[in-house]
Amino acid sequence: MKHELEGHLRSGRPTHAEEAYDPEPPADDDIRVDTGGPVPPPGEEREEAQAKAEADLLRRELARHLERTTLPADRHTVLDGLEAHQAPDTVLEAVRQLPDSGDYANVTEIVNALGHGPTI
Repeated sequence: MKHELEGHLRSGRPTHAEEAYDPEPPADDDIRVDTGGPVPPPGEEREEAQAKAEADLLRRELARHLERTTLPADRHTVLDGLEAHQAPDTVLEAVRQLPDSGDYANVTEIVNALGHGPTI
């Protein structure tokens, strides 16, 4: 056993014999597979799936860039919070479309006010 571990002990890193056990990171040009499952057929079902995916992405981005203490807030406060946390331009543009009147208690209310509707 000492002979088998000699290379590892001297180098302080895995030896050639152990490379198979080390997971290889994905390459930049690897094909990325969507974990969302198969693509629905063209038509209303696909459009609904795309709308739901867009709403979920917007909801995640808003939650990622807004602090809990920011909400409840109006449109201007939400925009200030997003700009303070360097939110992507697409998220800022979406929030700029919110009506000036109204307070939003959570991220879901913001997404619903933008016309994405509730998710099930």
